[in-house]
Amino acid sequence: MSVHPEVLWAQRSSASDDKKNIVYLTVNLPNIDESSLKCELTSTSIDFEADAGTQGAPVKHYAFSVDFYSEIDPDLSAKKLSSRSYSLVLRKKEKNAEYWPRLTKEKARNAFIKTDFSKWVDEDEQDGESAALDDDLDPMGGMGGMGGMGGMGGMGGMGGMGGMGGMGGMGGMGGMGGMGGMDFEKMMSQMGDLGGAGSAEGSGGDGNDADSDADTPGGSDSEDDGPPPLEAVEPTA
Repeated sequence: MSVHPEVLWAQRSSASDDKKNIVYLTVNLPNIDESSLKCELTSTSIDFEADAGTQGAPVKHYAFSVDFYSEIDPDLSAKKLSSRSYSLVLRKKEKNAEYWPRLTKEKARNAFIKTDFSKWVDEDEQDGESAALDDDLDPMGGMGGMGGMGGMGGMGGMGGMGGMGGMGGMGGMGGMGGMGGMDFEKMMSQMGDLGGAGSAEGSGGDGNDADSDADTPGGSDSEDDGPPPLEAVEPTA
């Protein structure tokens, strides 16, 4: 028994540019078995079926058929299979400024068909659309070009800016302090010499004071010589 996969769609329209008259159709089904894939695209319909399954889950058979609201040109449409989905860009046959009101011919609601908001823009906002979709607007080769977006990974080279960490080497300038170390030793040496000279002068000053006392008549004796010796005292009657 087959199961409906999720189908996403968006569109562009133009009354003058064929390349902008397109329908984006994505079968949102990962891990499609390419050997089982069958997709028949006509001017009025698409018939899809394939087996797919994720690791650890049983493989299922998926299928759906859709009659388009209006005709497309299969020869100018493109297909692409990836590990995550099966994508198509369908070229509308008629150039028309107005959007299709729906994807399907019949107005019946299909629960598995949903709007692809990652690609959708309102009809009156198409002119202001980002140029990022320009590659997709070439149905013949633009689909493959989408894979080229992987080249954006080159931006990872910006990681090389990490080399700026080498600026940390500027910290080596602190080594210049070593030059100051030489002056510091010399300064200490000079201070030591000055300190020794100061000590010598200080000790010399004390010696001079002592000599000065010794050279002074009477030494440090005061004018009051104190009481006379006992033998010099006459006995009293």
